[in-house]
Formats: sequence, C-alpha cells, structure tokens
Amino acid sequence: MINQHQKKFAETIEKERPELGKRPDWLKVRLPTGQNYREVHELMRKSKLNTVCEEAKCPNLAECWNRRTATFMILGDTCTRSCGFCNIKVGIPNELDLDEPRRVAESVEALNLKHVVITSVDRDELKDGGASIFSETVRLIRERMPATTIEILIPDFKGEEESFKIILQNPPDILNHNLETVHRLYHGVRPQAKYDRSLELISWFKEHGLRTKSGIMVGIGETKEEVVELINDLYDHGCDIMTIGQYLQPTKNHLPVHRFVTLDEFKFYKDYGLQLGLKAVESSPLVRSSYHADKHAELI
Repeated sequence: MINQHQKKFAETIEKERPELGKRPDWLKVRLPTGQNYREVHELMRKSKLNTVCEEAKCPNLAECWNRRTATFMILGDTCTRSCGFCNIKVGIPNELDLDEPRRVAESVEALNLKHVVITSVDRDELKDGGASIFSETVRLIRERMPATTIEILIPDFKGEEESFKIILQNPPDILNHNLETVHRLYHGVRPQAKYDRSLELISWFKEHGLRTKSGIMVGIGETKEEVVELINDLYDHGCDIMTIGQYLQPTKNHLPVHRFVTLDEFKFYKDYGLQLGLKAVESSPLVRSSYHADKHAELI
C-alpha cells in the first residue's frame, strides 16, 4: 500500500509513461503444479511458515519448488516499511516468534532441499532488526542439513554494524541484499531505505569474506543509463551476483508499471554486467531475487 508521497510519484509515472499496451507474451506464467510443488505447499501450511514465493506472488514459484529450492520468509508476515512495489502486508508486527528458526530448519530437512533462501520482512522496531533470528536459522539448518547451501536475503538493518556482526556469527553461503531500483527513484519507491546505505552494506559483507548478491526491478521509471550506473555501483562495491527482472504491479494500490522492458534490453544488461566482471547475472522479465539461486551457490 503506497503512502501520499508515493501516490504523487505514481501519478508522475502514469503521466510520463508512453502507451503501455497489453502485457507481452513473455510475461505469461503457467499455474503451479507438480508433486514437489504440492509437497512444499502442504509442509509450509502445516509448519505455519511464510514464503516470499507466495507473499510476493513470484512468477517462478512452480519452477523453483519443483527443483527443490524454496525461499522462506521469517520474522512474521507484517513489514514495518512501505515500499511501493511490494505486496507484503505493512503494519505493526506481531511478537517475535523465537521458535521460527527451528520450524524452518525442520522443514528444510523434511523437504531435503539442496538450496534454501531465507528472507524476511523489515522489523525496524527490533534493536537488531531481526539479525539474531537470521543467524539462529542459519545455525539450525547447518546442524540438520550440512550439505544444503544457504542464501540469506537481508534488510538493511538501518546500517547498524552490530547487526551485521550477528549475521557473521553463522555466515551463509551467499549474502543477498537488493537495491531494487536506481538512485533517483529511491524516495518514491523505497522511502525508508537509502541507496548509499545499501551499497555500503554489500561492501561491508564482501570485505568480511562473503559472496555477495543484489537485485533490481526495471520498468518502474528508470532509464537505461541509470541501470548501467547502478550495475557499475554494485560492481565497485563488491557485488558478485546480480538479478534483474521486470516490475509487475501487484495490485492497483501499488506503483504502476512505467514500461515493459524488451528482451533485447534485458540481454544488454546481462552482457554488460558479465563483461564488467560480475560472476553471474540473471536478467530477463520473470527473474526475481531467488531465481536460479541454487546455481549461484555452485559458483562458491
């Protein structure tokens, strides 16, 4: 749900955008099916766990779940921030669930996942932003499934280094933190986040020995030149892996799509990032943060 400032930003997007036209064929997604998908779905409900796959209406849910990879969303289902693109509920979160790490670890074991991604809502009201729950979740997964590779997609923890240090107590295989959009659009798209703070986070974890990753969405008002500048910024701050996907408006109460980015433009971003020196770039319309995350882990 967007706030008053974001409503004005949305009006600007709609006023300045070209004729959008119908959604291209390459953005059509088949309904989730398959035995692996059903097993993951049933276990998530039984264990009272959240997945960002479902909460964010990820278009790759069926493909990932059928490949035995999943993205768990910890720290509850209510976020303290109001990003204009995100479909996750915003409000005052419930009391912290200290048993959540155990249930996640047990589910990873029950599903025999070869790769798992742990992400979360923002919990700005917590002193450590939820870093201790991330750390405990990684620790318990390592105990039960030492061969499973782990990626965590973290919030910025308001840039608090003490929270970063808690993450390092039980480090993941891949540390992911999304920039989401270009510098110019931050105030409209991510009003409680800071572009430079996110870059500094990625740099901090890279300097402390972790493989780093970040992602953005395009088609929300940025220019091609601004995306190139962002790719340069990520590379300069030690990012190893990058994901780029088309922004799709979750509901009419979220920021509108400015344009549908062409397949050629997605290919340009991928080629540019790889030539620059990034280890891997996933760039196509339906790419999301966790897309092919298991393959990225193989680069370690």
